[in-house]
Amino acid sequence: MRDPEVVAFIAALEPTLKQQVEQIRKAIVGVSKDIHEGIKWNVPSFRTKDWFATFHLRGEGVRLILHSGAKGKKPLQDSLADPLLEWLGRDRAMITFADAKDVKAKLPALQRLIAEWIKRL
Repeated sequence: MRDPEVVAFIAALEPTLKQQVEQIRKAIVGVSKDIHEGIKWNVPSFRTKDWFATFHLRGEGVRLILHSGAKGKKPLQDSLADPLLEWLGRDRAMITFADAKDVKAKLPALQRLIAEWIKRL
């Protein structure tokens, strides 16, 4: 079930950004029935037992920050290597989507990466 706050947030975005965010959102929640969405840190975010992914929508393109929870700092950098990830610290990484074409190209890899990420939390 979609979170009404997330639906309203995405609906208010400009059309190009809205389309990209919605495609990424569908890919993430499609990984597992255990993934839930909500507004955390003023943007759409995703959780299982704890928050693990948060959109970053300031600046150019769309960025998704993967982290090891709102409270925990589980180091994942040494156990998960993937060319999509730009490591921001041992417990968080960023994936950047330049435009709609880039989103479409990265979605299959994103889904595999999300599945691996949540296994390690």
